[in-house]
Amino acid sequence: AFHPGHLPPGIDLTDDPLLHARLFSYLDTQLTRLGGPNFVQLPINRPVAPVNNNQRDGFGQHAVHEGRAPYSPNSVGGGCPFATGDAGYVHVPQPVDGVKERRRAQSFDDHYSQATLFWTSLTDVEKEHEVGAFSFELSKVGDPVIAGRMLANLANVHADLCERVAANLGEAAPAGSPDASGERSAALSLIPTEPGPVTGRVVGVLVADGADLAGVSAVRAALGKAGAALHVIAPRGGEVEGSTGKALMGDATLFNSDSVVYDAVVVAGGAAGVADHEKAALMLQEAFRHHKVIGAWGDAAGVLAPLGIEGAGVVAGGKPKAFAASLIEAMGWHRHWER
Repeated sequence: AFHPGHLPPGIDLTDDPLLHARLFSYLDTQLTRLGGPNFVQLPINRPVAPVNNNQRDGFGQHAVHEGRAPYSPNSVGGGCPFATGDAGYVHVPQPVDGVKERRRAQSFDDHYSQATLFWTSLTDVEKEHEVGAFSFELSKVGDPVIAGRMLANLANVHADLCERVAANLGEAAPAGSPDASGERSAALSLIPTEPGPVTGRVVGVLVADGADLAGVSAVRAALGKAGAALHVIAPRGGEVEGSTGKALMGDATLFNSDSVVYDAVVVAGGAAGVADHEKAALMLQEAFRHHKVIGAWGDAAGVLAPLGIEGAGVVAGGKPKAFAASLIEAMGWHRHWER
């Protein structure tokens, strides 16, 4: 529990009248979707400081309550449950000064500057995605009047955006009056401008009999030091025998693995033959098409080019220690969109 007077931000209700409506709509949504008030017990909803409301019925009840009564005061449970007192929820008084009135802010008349800032802050690949999304949705409308109105709005956001969407619809781009400041914000782009940490990332390594298991251990150690994890993907269940006679139990098999659950997929040295497996080749090529990091060390590096895997974010060759360092650096970019 937090000490009164030292509550973290967000523990109390917002003072924004516009957001007050969300106090009802979010609660009502949780109650409807999950069938009762116990949605607060889901891990994603659970507060950092434990809260016990003593509600005992309804769907999703996981708590094991003790005592005969869920209410207080009572005469059948020895007075339990007791309120937490100052250790529980504490309302924080907020000073209010001035006149509160219902009036639209002057910024309400500005419908386009935020959208313009968003567009100008995106990278080329993100802009391509936005153009595709607009084009797809407008192509489904089937009403040229509605599409024309939307294009007129896009023209007030940015001429380039409007022209590209209009071209995909086979329409002429109307003129607009967008913000010409060219202001950008790095915070609005999901693509990093420099490599970052790899904490929490998961790498899948494809192995086979004869693989460099010592190298697997070295790469696992390097990734673990950087906060990432390595999952061994074997062509079958059970142990895989390495090049030195030692064996390793896989974490998964090719039959129950997919590239989409990994941030990078690599092939262990000595396991070049695994690429002959149809599922292994599919995983490598699929991860490559998703712009993820692909790699292989030692003699396994030769399996990548024949699969069409080359370019930025592809780490090939070298000994395990050097390979792991290059792998971690490449993963710092998350995805390699320049491919």
